[in-house]
Amino acid sequence: MLRHEFQPGKLVAGVFLTLAGVIYAGDAGGAWQTPWFVVIPVVTGGLCLAGAVASVTHAVRRRRTERG
Repeated sequence: MLRHEFQPGKLVAGVFLTLAGVIYAGDAGGAWQTPWFVVIPVVTGGLCLAGAVASVTHAVRRRRTERG
């Protein structure tokens, strides 16, 4: 398998989308009651945080390549 660069923004997005899936799965399985609107801030906040992390990562990597 070819190696690829680590992308923390995608990791953060994946974690929050997995969390949304767990929330809905717990609701569907009867473990707890979740209102339909609870997942919207989780997904939106996760995507915004992932975008911020990706921007910081891009800035750090660009600065490293300029120096070296």
